Amino acid sequence: MAHGFSRAIAGLKACATPATLCVLAVTTTAGVAEAPDRPQRSYYVYVAAESDDEVSIVRYGPDGAEVVKTIPVGSIPAEVEGPHGLSVDPDGRYWYVSIAHGFPYGSVHKYQTETDEWVGAVTLGLFPATLDVSPTTGLLYAVNFNLHGPLERSSISVVEVETMTEVARVDTGVRPHGGRLSRDGSLFYSVNMMDSELVEFDALGFEVRRRLLLGDGVMPTWATRPTADGKVYVTGNNVAKIFEVDLSSWRVERTFATGPGPYNLDLTPDGSTLVATYKGGDAVGFWNLESGRERARTATSRTIPHGVAVTPDGEYAFVTLEGVGGDPGTVEVYKVSTGERVGAVDVGKQAGGIAFWKMEG
Repeated sequence: MAHGFSRAIAGLKACATPATLCVLAVTTTAGVAEAPDRPQRSYYVYVAAESDDEVSIVRYGPDGAEVVKTIPVGSIPAEVEGPHGLSVDPDGRYWYVSIAHGFPYGSVHKYQTETDEWVGAVTLGLFPATLDVSPTTGLLYAVNFNLHGPLERSSISVVEVETMTEVARVDTGVRPHGGRLSRDGSLFYSVNMMDSELVEFDALGFEVRRRLLLGDGVMPTWATRPTADGKVYVTGNNVAKIFEVDLSSWRVERTFATGPGPYNLDLTPDGSTLVATYKGGDAVGFWNLESGRERARTATSRTIPHGVAVTPDGEYAFVTLEGVGGDPGTVEVYKVSTGERVGAVDVGKQAGGIAFWKMEG
């Protein structure tokens, strides 16, 4: 399956203002390396195929990347219901998937991880998208993206997962997306795509605490979990930028110039590296956050990279590719330290949402 590997590094270019970093190091990959250094342990992720109404379990290990199981989701056979966001609860016992479409609203479904048996569901707002589960309270937070019809304000839903009951729905703005909890579960950060803002939501008091305007016309799509030193990274999808927001000062400290269409982000656990999917540029970027430089950019094997999940040991990044037309979706695996693609496997059409499950070995 290997197709060879080539690398090209472009020159470094600094922007006119110190706050804006345009440093670029490009890695071009024609395929999987001829003799990838396979890990001795196995890594598992859940991946949603939005156009096939299924969730796949993908494993990457000593034998490469493979699909070990596919679970049909949704309840309306004649309708493409669109599984979109995924999350595994902190203790690893259950996984959750948002179903974007329904009559008239979307929903979130709960499954056991070991058996993948359906446990329950809750109806939320229009087009529930990304979601996260608190490590302290166990509450689930989901953004209702509301992609349907004219632009109008939407909300964040709070779900009690034992009974799968929506306990709160709070207005947040127009087309919320990209939500992630703080490590202690007290705050939930999301973006309002059509309001050009980052939102800080009190996850215990169920109210919006702060809003940060990122710039007129900016369309943010993702916000990371806060780092240990109080930074949140936000994509400016339509302006090819990533914003570093300092939570203490509540302002943008640095701006990184990226490839076209930065869409999704994840951080290594030590906060040293930021991995970004460039949905408009068919590439994945690897940023050194100390220097503010993109140390590698790797072309994807198919079009429309979407989600990214970094493994808890910081070694690998799993990336989903939607593909176009009749193409299947694809899950690619990258070595974070080098930016090299070391594995890939096809899944259902329009692969999007992804969540890390576990490591073995």
